[in-house]
Amino acid sequence: MRGRVLIRDACLADGHSPALQVGVNLMIENGRIAWVRPNDEADAGDAETIDGGGATIVPAFVDAHSHLTLPGGSHWIERGSDPPEQLREVARRNAVRLAQAGILWARDVGSPAGPDGRAISLDVRAELANRADAPYIRVAGTWIATDGYLPMTVAVKDGDELAAAAVAQLDSGTDFVKIMLDPPGRGDRCPFTVDDVRKAVEAVHQRGHKITAHATILDGARVGAEAGVDSIEHGMELDDAIATTMRANNVALVSTLSVLASWATFERTTRIERFPSEEGRHRLAARREGAFAAIKAARRAGVRIAAGSDFGGGSVRAGHLAWEVELLVEAGLEPHEALAAASWRGGELLGVEHAGRLRPGDPADLVLVHGDPLSDPRSLWRVWAVFKAGERVA
Repeated sequence: MRGRVLIRDACLADGHSPALQVGVNLMIENGRIAWVRPNDEADAGDAETIDGGGATIVPAFVDAHSHLTLPGGSHWIERGSDPPEQLREVARRNAVRLAQAGILWARDVGSPAGPDGRAISLDVRAELANRADAPYIRVAGTWIATDGYLPMTVAVKDGDELAAAAVAQLDSGTDFVKIMLDPPGRGDRCPFTVDDVRKAVEAVHQRGHKITAHATILDGARVGAEAGVDSIEHGMELDDAIATTMRANNVALVSTLSVLASWATFERTTRIERFPSEEGRHRLAARREGAFAAIKAARRAGVRIAAGSDFGGGSVRAGHLAWEVELLVEAGLEPHEALAAASWRGGELLGVEHAGRLRPGDPADLVLVHGDPLSDPRSLWRVWAVFKAGERVA
């Protein structure tokens, strides 16, 4: 749908203002946003006109924590050992689901490696690069973790090996690097020191790239924040002191609250003992309380928060980022802040200025939803139309 397209009489929510703009016309010309004007100041001319009445235009969503090659569900860990071609097919299907849900940016934070040792996500990124029905993809390659963490990770023993593995990921063609600051099992101490992680941070930054850290435990978040990683994934045990350090060191938080919500559904939908057992339910309730408190601490400190679903690498399925937005609001964010987390805040992490934004001159990557996401975040589930670079893809 190239040429000129006018979306008429819609509303607009850009993730910056808490106020909904009503009675808006948006013009797309040659794949870019030409202008946004009130209804009474806009002339369609010879443009194709789409009646947006009752809908709200929002920026295309950015899933800041995703795993394209994995399907999610209650057996998400086992699926990482599926054959590479099967994982690539999973990625193709996940990509279509993302685009249909209005998620046009996927920040892939880890995938298994193929027989050649390269992350499968690299081939997926190349294959899907020019498909209209797929998101734009940025990949971290394969997870780097302490020896003994999980079989699918790149195992290292100390700071020198951590830095070397990070550089090796960049050499393989990744866009950024992902390290794991949780220990094997259920320990509460980060397996690396601040100096260890700082070596990796400096090595990656010297190459002009970003590095992010998985940390679900308090000590892992502390180490990552003090070492100055670019972001902490999950961050389910932040306190005020760590949040203050994150703010001082410009470390963002990528939330994944929907993983915990999905685990709660497994109490009824699976027979896996860790979910329906009384012990499992108590552990989940405590973790949920801690994760919500972490969001509040981050917000108090002024930490940048981006939204991730953790689909595939966690239990959530592809295309369910709206669930994360709902939960961020429940955790204390204002609806426009939660929309920002699922759009331009993710774009900041990617280092792509136009990702998740709605400004004249930017690519026309946008979504129409039924309802007002600034009063009802559930409206983000009700995707009505999706445009990628001006082409209607859903």
